[in-house]
Amino acid sequence: MKTAKKPTALSSRAVAAQILLQVLDQGKSLSVLIPEQQGQVKRQDLPLLQEICFGVCRVLPRLELIIKQLLDKPLKGKTRIIHCLLLVGLYQLLYTRIPPHAAVDEAVNATKALKADSFRALLNAVLRRFLREQEQILAVTDKHWQTLHPDWLVNKLKKAYPNWREIIEANNQKPPMWIRVNPQHCSVPNYRALLLAEQQLDSIPCLHPQALRLAQPTAVQNLPHFNAGWVTVQDLHAQWSALLLAPQNGERILDACAAPGGKTTHILELAPHANVVALDVEAARLKRVHENLTRMGQQAVVICGDATQPDTWMSHICTENKNSEPKSAVQFDRILLDAPCSATGVIRRHPDIKWLRQETDIEQLVQLQARILSALWATLKPNGVLLYATCSLLPEENALQIERFLQQHADAILEELPFQQDKSAVGFQFVPSEEGGDGFYYAKIRKIG
Repeated sequence: MKTAKKPTALSSRAVAAQILLQVLDQGKSLSVLIPEQQGQVKRQDLPLLQEICFGVCRVLPRLELIIKQLLDKPLKGKTRIIHCLLLVGLYQLLYTRIPPHAAVDEAVNATKALKADSFRALLNAVLRRFLREQEQILAVTDKHWQTLHPDWLVNKLKKAYPNWREIIEANNQKPPMWIRVNPQHCSVPNYRALLLAEQQLDSIPCLHPQALRLAQPTAVQNLPHFNAGWVTVQDLHAQWSALLLAPQNGERILDACAAPGGKTTHILELAPHANVVALDVEAARLKRVHENLTRMGQQAVVICGDATQPDTWMSHICTENKNSEPKSAVQFDRILLDAPCSATGVIRRHPDIKWLRQETDIEQLVQLQARILSALWATLKPNGVLLYATCSLLPEENALQIERFLQQHADAILEELPFQQDKSAVGFQFVPSEEGGDGFYYAKIRKIG
């Protein structure tokens, strides 16, 4: 019996071009495509594949302007894959340490894997012309400051923030790597010492009691005792979720829209004996929640369900807890709602968001958020707390959303947040900063009655 041959690994440039084509022309996300396609490249080439894909999306308008100067007419239809291969080649030449001749050769050689040998000469000529005329081409390209953002998003940021240019510049940087130290296992000072001693990794503490910023990003395998649950990779501003929720042992707590589970595990770090329910509408993403709970040695009730329709999944809570109470009696002491949003606050981590998200998406998201808020509010106990969070920078998803909710619910009162300086503000908006956290919004609402 013959064994099936393992498929030959493709060049990372060819796979990058294929992925970018699907992002730009089919609206698929890098967070889905890279895990699906990474098996096509050698393991050691995966970091380069990620660097190229994320990097091209980060600086896409600049690369497109360069290509316009290099080609007499645009590459359309079936030749779009060559356009994407040009993006890959130009990114390597401008933003990586790969020697220019090697960057050109690898991009040209990728045409064979893409079954586009007839474009080999064209690709070679265009990239070598760029090398010859680079100074003049970049002078035209960079004559004016580029936001590297779609116009609709720039206009919304201009309207909402006096410092919109700083936000855009922060969005265009590579993000820092933040980790959350589990106090059940180790203190922050001791983990800092462990990082330095075992991995020669320096780290910087901050105001958040569990957060450390790594001086240099690293693979999770290099984090001491990662598999034993000592530490979790999580952005600084996302780490405020569980602290602001203030979970207590013995309480029934809902983490709505919970995948991939970072906030669920944080709640259980702070309240190991809380009865936590992790809910998400996407079954595939709940696999990550289970994996994170297992790694952390924690337990929660994990449910696939629609947050806008609690009646469809409340009975699972009673079943999982072997509880005979009717589903109509199930209520939560605390709810964390990390609502579906535009993700405009995490663009530096997911630069493809700039090209996947459309202005018309925002109103649909606002309506969905409002439906979830209203549905979950009915499941909250009197004197219970709902913490509303998004990774968005847009007021319509954040402060304006909560303003409207408060107007419509007489039994809801807004609580002040500890770092809130403007006492009249509706919630608190974090914006991305170069060495800080991502864009994140919080509003803490208590139910009276």
